[in-house]
Amino acid sequence: MAQQQLPDSPPLAPAGSGDPGPPAAGTGGPPTTTATGANALTGSAGATLARYLHDQATAFLRALSLRGEHETEADEQLRASARRIGGVLHIYAPLTDPAWAEPLRAELGWLAGTLAREPQYAGRLLRLLEALRRLSAAADPEAPDGASGGAGAGAGQGADAPSGEEAPATPAPSASSGNGAPLALGAARAGALLDRQLTLARTRAHSATLQAMGSSRFHALADSIAVLASEVPLTAAAESPAATVLPPLAAQADRRLAEAAGALPLLRAAHPYNAEAVQAALGTELTADLQDSPWHQVRVLLRLSRYAAEVCRGAGPDDEAAARRLSAAAELLARHREAAESAAAVAAAARTPRIAPATAYALGVLHADQRHEVEAARFAFSRLWQPDDRPEDPDDDQGDRGPRRSPVPGARKE
Repeated sequence: MAQQQLPDSPPLAPAGSGDPGPPAAGTGGPPTTTATGANALTGSAGATLARYLHDQATAFLRALSLRGEHETEADEQLRASARRIGGVLHIYAPLTDPAWAEPLRAELGWLAGTLAREPQYAGRLLRLLEALRRLSAAADPEAPDGASGGAGAGAGQGADAPSGEEAPATPAPSASSGNGAPLALGAARAGALLDRQLTLARTRAHSATLQAMGSSRFHALADSIAVLASEVPLTAAAESPAATVLPPLAAQADRRLAEAAGALPLLRAAHPYNAEAVQAALGTELTADLQDSPWHQVRVLLRLSRYAAEVCRGAGPDDEAAARRLSAAAELLARHREAAESAAAVAAAARTPRIAPATAYALGVLHADQRHEVEAARFAFSRLWQPDDRPEDPDDDQGDRGPRRSPVPGARKE
């Protein structure tokens, strides 16, 4: 059942509609990697695009051949190559045959999404168990390391029963166990609950991956990638000079990114310890899902902008600096997504019927911790995307604007 585009990939405006111009003033924006690289582009647009696609197809086939020996690393490379090929075919769509490119993009999206699920569940479980240990240790610093929870810490001490079963009685914590005892006890049981749920999800994702990799659908995709390694069906527009055709198409991806980032509540996110946003995540008027979706959209558009820049990138130092800035922004948004999805997993675990009060309390603390991580990532991204360059004013009491922020090194200035 083919999807119509890459997972997480929002539809862009039709590529090739001309140079959309620079990002709107006051919205921040991505570093313009394509502008400096345009002068370094030589030859036709089709030759430049084909060279990039050949490299990614070769990396895909190499990873496929190594999958039996190093499955995790090979799957990561397969996923990265699939996303890059699909993203570049999307951005530079006017240069390739749509009858060939669109079905290939759909299949690459299916593969990338399938391969991503298992490592996501595994990483989420490790992240949440580590957060439980950290929170328990902070609540009860005198507790031994083994008392701070973990996947099996509560297995024999009244771990929460599955849905429909009574949870066994839990002994009351002793008075000598400190103020953090309820959290430590609940953390152990919350860890066991999360371990069960996320391990089950990971197992199902692993089975889905094995089934996909052995399917005729995947083998047909691998055959298409093998052809791509030597031949790219191009249109007549690809015969034009690369320096004329590629930068406007890449600039369109940059503009979409700038517009989406400009719509984010960056001013609110620029305040640390943003209680207003955390409370909104817990309220009914604006759910965490609705809050997080625009940020996830920016993360996807940022990825597409990076892929566009990889095709157009020149050899100058400005291109490398811009690539580093885009990479730093992508890392922050990846942290944001991990924290947001971890918080959602905790909220789902908290909806398990008949969990003990101590478990519910620990899950609530963990959920709040992950939402604070979300706000921390937004805060860092806002400083990177919109550095404060206003001059020093010794008479300025700064009022509600807060302390003057130093621009993040390498961040684009407005």
